[in-house]
Amino acid sequence: MKVVILAGGYGSRIADYSELPKPMIPIGKYPIIVHIMKIYIKYGFKDFIIPIGYKGKIIQNYFRKNKKKFKNCNIKIVNTGINSLTGTRLKKIKKFLTDDNFMLTYGDGLSDINLRKLVKFHKKHKKVVTLTAVHPPARFGELKLSGNIVKSFQEKPQLQDGWINGGFFVLNKKFIKYIPKKNVQIEREPLTKAAEKKQFMAYKHTSFWYCIDNRRDLKVIERMCRKGKEPWNKLS
Repeated sequence: MKVVILAGGYGSRIADYSELPKPMIPIGKYPIIVHIMKIYIKYGFKDFIIPIGYKGKIIQNYFRKNKKKFKNCNIKIVNTGINSLTGTRLKKIKKFLTDDNFMLTYGDGLSDINLRKLVKFHKKHKKVVTLTAVHPPARFGELKLSGNIVKSFQEKPQLQDGWINGGFFVLNKKFIKYIPKKNVQIEREPLTKAAEKKQFMAYKHTSFWYCIDNRRDLKVIERMCRKGKEPWNKLS
């Protein structure tokens, strides 16, 4: 099954940190995108399509220079334009999506998700869209108070109220028909239409997930690496 990793955006909330496109910002020894690829590789998914845009040549050059490291993978990098939004990027690579189903995720999210279980869930329900739903991590320490007395303190726990889009999709290629001709984000009309047609499932993932959205998020993940704690690299 092919894996699409969206890697063409501007990454504006972290742009002041690096001259690199966000997926190429290093975490430890590897850029973010390689950490994401390793999540898929450990479950046997090695056929990648990477739609690029902003500073895409940096991504192209990295994989050209590191061919030997990925000799067991098939990696196709496709220039989908600097200003294309996520839905339009996906529509522009539709000719490469030859199987009935494919996987897709963003170029900034890490998780210890069991991808085989995700795919099994998608095939069982036979819908066009399966999205991984996650609880967002708290941005600040959580206090439980009794009056002015702190009864407990938890440093940045995983929130248990509410679900958000965690990426790590499995999609039937019929989803491409939901993307209009205009420049559009996946999260707007395409996913809204899937929900209206009752073709949208959520796979609930309750353990590790983290999106590197800004410099603060990056520091959290870098700290994990320094301590030798990389939950996204472990089989679940």
